[in-house]
Amino acid sequence: MATVHAEITDRLATFVLAQPVFFVGTAPLAADGHVNVSPKGMAGTFVVLDAHRVAYLDYTGSGAETAAHLRENGRIVVMFCAFEGPPNIVRFHGSGRYVEAGTPEFEALRPAFAKERELGQRGIVVVDVERVSDSCGFSVPHMDFVADRDVLDRSHERRSPEYFETYWRERNAASLDGLPAIGDGPRTVEATTPPESLGR
Repeated sequence: MATVHAEITDRLATFVLAQPVFFVGTAPLAADGHVNVSPKGMAGTFVVLDAHRVAYLDYTGSGAETAAHLRENGRIVVMFCAFEGPPNIVRFHGSGRYVEAGTPEFEALRPAFAKERELGQRGIVVVDVERVSDSCGFSVPHMDFVADRDVLDRSHERRSPEYFETYWRERNAASLDGLPAIGDGPRTVEATTPPESLGR
């Protein structure tokens, strides 16, 4: 049975920040819409902003389901599993929003993450966490972490800034169900003060 916590404790923050991969689940409101689960990784791309708020960097990819679902209804769950050490699963249920790259809020949030991997970033997902829980994870296998893949980094290094703008417009503008996703927000940049955070 899951244990529900009043907030993201230091112990839970330490655990999630140590995990090399996490999973994000969202869904549209339509009963026949496509539910989406996305695996996320790469060191330095997830942060705990405070006891009730987390965020992660979103990079250019083939789909934009999470962004579209958040823009429609905001529902999201972020899950972390222990693949080594004691079994544990941590889930953050809450309300998320998608902050596009180039907006003032993106520029305010970006310093909370690792400085590298600036190429290809298309947004930040911010989650106001409403339910914090952990559970046993007895059936999750032991696995060894070898290293982050560098395939995405190398792919983005070959691209120009114009490539990403075109890709977002042509490939990421809508979800599988036709919901608006990436590319309809302003991209003006303003300098603002970054939030304090714990980063992975």
